[in-house]
Amino acid sequence: MAHEKILSLLQEKVVLKQTVAELTMSSFKELKQTLKVVFDELKSELEKLGVQVPMEYRERGDFQAEIMIADDYIVFLLQTNVFTFDSDHEVWKTSYVKDDASRSFVGKIYVYNFLSDSFTFNRPNDIGYLIARIFINKDNHFFLEGKRQLGFMYNDFANAVFDSGSMRKVLESTILYSLDFDSFTPPYETVQQISVGEIQESSLLAKIATGKRLGFRFQADTGSRGA
Repeated sequence: MAHEKILSLLQEKVVLKQTVAELTMSSFKELKQTLKVVFDELKSELEKLGVQVPMEYRERGDFQAEIMIADDYIVFLLQTNVFTFDSDHEVWKTSYVKDDASRSFVGKIYVYNFLSDSFTFNRPNDIGYLIARIFINKDNHFFLEGKRQLGFMYNDFANAVFDSGSMRKVLESTILYSLDFDSFTPPYETVQQISVGEIQESSLLAKIATGKRLGFRFQADTGSRGA
């Protein structure tokens, strides 16, 4: 009985996870290509306007792509594992998943926002913020959990297909959100003490953690859907 159950799981769940993982990997590859297109268009249009903005596109292997635009550094990161959702998640309330539970298994792409100076000046203690998670299932359907407007614009799991058009919209939305997400100075209490040894080191700034909302509760951005 146990042997048959193992075989059944291997045939069904393991194969399903492999399918989702391969599809998510393929989608992320296309997402990177679309990101490069969007980046090149923005750079070209700014140059035509005579506006000089520091910009850079970078890939770190198959699982990570990054763009720097002025003060913002946005990282797109592929999670190679496949997951489902806990029993309290809203996705289980949809008829789309109720009709076929295998649709709940998803790959994930994370989107993080950092200050560009954190990378330029190699400040390892600086903080980045998760602004969105993109979930993709076996049907190539997707939805997004994110901050503020990002959490409401892409939540039609039953119908939304993660094709090139959807990718472009998601990328432009995350870039727009990041550019509109301004830096706050950390509270006075978090930086009021420092040692003589630290002040004498040339790497002093690397020891002072910096982030767009460091010291503040990021949840204060209304409209979060648990990103």
